[in-house]
Amino acid sequence: MAAAVCVFWYKNLYRSQIYLPFQYQLSRRYSANVRRLRAASTGVMVRLRPLYFLVASGGGYTGYRQYEKYKDHQLERQGIEVPPKLAKPLEVALYKSVPTRLLSRAWGRLNQVELPTWLRKPIYSLYIWTFGVNMKEAAVEDLHQYRNLSEFFRRKLKPQARPVCDSHSMISPSDGKILHFGRVKNCEVEQVKGVTYSLESFLGPRTWTDRKSSLSSSFQEQLVRKKGNELYHCVIYLAPGDYHCFHSPTDWSVYHRRHFPGSLMSVNPGIARWIKELFCYNERVVLTGGWQHGFFSLTAVGATNVGSIRIYFDRDLQTNSPRYSKGSHNDVSYISGRNQDGIALRKGEQLGEFNLGSTIVLIFEAPKDFCFNLKAGQKIHFGEAMGSL
Repeated sequence: MAAAVCVFWYKNLYRSQIYLPFQYQLSRRYSANVRRLRAASTGVMVRLRPLYFLVASGGGYTGYRQYEKYKDHQLERQGIEVPPKLAKPLEVALYKSVPTRLLSRAWGRLNQVELPTWLRKPIYSLYIWTFGVNMKEAAVEDLHQYRNLSEFFRRKLKPQARPVCDSHSMISPSDGKILHFGRVKNCEVEQVKGVTYSLESFLGPRTWTDRKSSLSSSFQEQLVRKKGNELYHCVIYLAPGDYHCFHSPTDWSVYHRRHFPGSLMSVNPGIARWIKELFCYNERVVLTGGWQHGFFSLTAVGATNVGSIRIYFDRDLQTNSPRYSKGSHNDVSYISGRNQDGIALRKGEQLGEFNLGSTIVLIFEAPKDFCFNLKAGQKIHFGEAMGSL
């Protein structure tokens, strides 16, 4: 019994002196390594946490938007009209805070950079493939002849590519997509169905004419010159792949030009459904005058990456310039002592161009029996009939 106790004591003593200290050393090393690993992983997590947050939140928001679109699409398939979901004031303010004017000026300068001959075809071919450009309509089909992106965007068409309709009093001034059209109601114009903007905010104060009107009449009524007429509008969206020049939609005279320096937010149909009064926020050039039925106006609305809006007969016009501040407008009258008729334009005559796709808004007076030959969402080309009496 004593021998057994001695053996047991000896084994435990041996373990305590040899094995236990060694195991304790291993335990200390293991614990230290674990602490280092935890500290390192914690540091990595701290550094990567913002990235994870952005990816997760961005992916979650994208998934949410896609889910909302899917629900809307299902409702539309069932014939249920889905009301537009408008941006909140904070969302609009955040979007307006993006330096789109600066980015658009940089894009405009980049477009002027001459490309090496060997690089032109690959770049232009990628653009053609992306946006579905039909180069068979271009006056110059050889891609190597376009020295820079700006020349390619502003390419001219073959004369027979866009025949002008003579049987209708009004034609489309450009290629594009019809976003909305119809009568102006309650001094509000629809940029897309269900989303409106103020007529007076869009055109600005009625200082281009000396014609007096009743103080009690609305801005819309002040524009109408002939008794019994109505005010109509049409919105045409030019996609990046469309022909970028615009023409006179009818025979009319331009009396006045008003330039609004403003934001350069995107004007694609999705944004137009999201932001109310989008066209009133963006930079635009408003041409006002008259045609045979009364008041007539054509407005070229700027957009993101539209480096410039050009009016061929107005060399003094300079858009997206840092010397102009938002919230103001600059007026030029084309009527003078020598010229009381303004700038006369014929139907189909070249009027101006965008540096990239944007929007044309027509607001005009016509008799009540004026009829549009259009459908919302349809594709239209310059020269095609828009409406007639």
